[in-house]
Amino acid sequence: MARHPFGPRGGRRGRTRNRIYIILGLLIIAVVIAVKYGSYPFGSNEDSTPEIRTDANVPDVNETGLFSVMEPRQEPMQEPRQEPKLEPAPEPNLPKIEVGPTVEPNPEAAKLITEATALLREKPSKIIEARETLKDVLLMPMSAQQRASVKDQLSKLAKIWLFSRASFPDDRLCGNLQVKSGDRLEIIGERFKVPYEIIMEINNISRPEALQAGDTIKIINGPFNLRIYRSTFTMDLYLQNTYVRSFPVGLGKPGNETPTGLWVVKPGGKLIKPTWYDKETGRTYHPEDPDYPLGSRWIGLEGLAGAAKGRTGFGIHGTKDPEEIGAAGSRGCIRLHNGDAILVYNLLVPTFSQVEVAE
Repeated sequence: MARHPFGPRGGRRGRTRNRIYIILGLLIIAVVIAVKYGSYPFGSNEDSTPEIRTDANVPDVNETGLFSVMEPRQEPMQEPRQEPKLEPAPEPNLPKIEVGPTVEPNPEAAKLITEATALLREKPSKIIEARETLKDVLLMPMSAQQRASVKDQLSKLAKIWLFSRASFPDDRLCGNLQVKSGDRLEIIGERFKVPYEIIMEINNISRPEALQAGDTIKIINGPFNLRIYRSTFTMDLYLQNTYVRSFPVGLGKPGNETPTGLWVVKPGGKLIKPTWYDKETGRTYHPEDPDYPLGSRWIGLEGLAGAAKGRTGFGIHGTKDPEEIGAAGSRGCIRLHNGDAILVYNLLVPTFSQVEVAE
C-alpha cells in the first residue's frame, strides 16, 4: 500500500525540522542578548574611557635623551575626572622691555640671576622656579650684556621645559594629558590654543592618526605671541607672556616701514608657499619661480591697535636671501630665515596669537 506523504513518517520529519528551527532561533536570541549586555567575548560592559592624568611628574629619560610616553594607567572609576592643572591663558600682555641705550649693570638683577643659577644647580634642578625668576629679571633695567645673558638662559631652559617631553610639577604653561576615546590632535590643539603640529613634535607622534586612547601626552597651554623691535631687527617669541627665544628679522624699507602697534594672526592667514600677486608690478609669483619672494611660509596679519589698526596685506614670511635679514628692505612685511619661518608658523594660532611691533 502506498504511504501518504503526510503520514506518520512525514510527521516525524516535520517535528524534527521544527525542533531544529526552535533551537537555532534560541541561539540567535542568546547571541544578540550577549552582544548587547557584554557577557559574550565580542562585547564588554567595562567603561573603557581613560582618565585624565593630573600628575605632572617627569618620566624616565630614554636612551635618546627624550622623554618616553608613560604607560596608560586606569584610574579608579569612583574618582572624579579632572583636567590638567593649567591656568587659563590670559589676554596677551607682553612684558615691556627697554631696549634703549646701554645702562650700567644692575646689582639687583645680578643677584637674581645668581639665585636662578643656584636653583638650576640643585638636585633635582628647580627649572620652573629658575624660569620664573629669570622672567622677572627680564623686566628690570639692566645692561645689554645682562639682558643678553638672561635671554640666553631662558632660551636654553625652554629647550627643556617646552621643546622636550619633560613635564614638571606646578608648571602653568605645560602639563600632561591622558587621551580619551574619541580625542583628536586637532581638537586638543584648538582647546589649548596651539597648533597640533607642535604637540606631535614634542611627543614624537608620527602622524595624527597614531594618537590612541590611554596615551599620556605633553600639552602646551598657549597661545604663542611675538614682539618685534624695529630698532634692533629682532623678533622675540613668547608663550603667553613668558620669553622663549629670539630671531633676527628683516623689516620695511624707508617709506614702507613696518607699522608699529598690535596685530593678530589673520584667520585663514597661515599658508605654505602661496601664489602671490604683486600689485606694484602686476606680476604673479609662483613657488617654483627662482625669484619667488615669500620663502617657505606666509603668516598673514591683521592690524588691531596703534599705527597697525585697520591695516591689511602685511605678513611674516620666509626668504632664501640671507642679506634681507637684519636690514630694512621689504615693503613692510617681516622676513625670517626659511627655517625660522617654519618654526614660527608651527607655533602661531590665527585669532589668538598676537604680534606687537615696537620701536
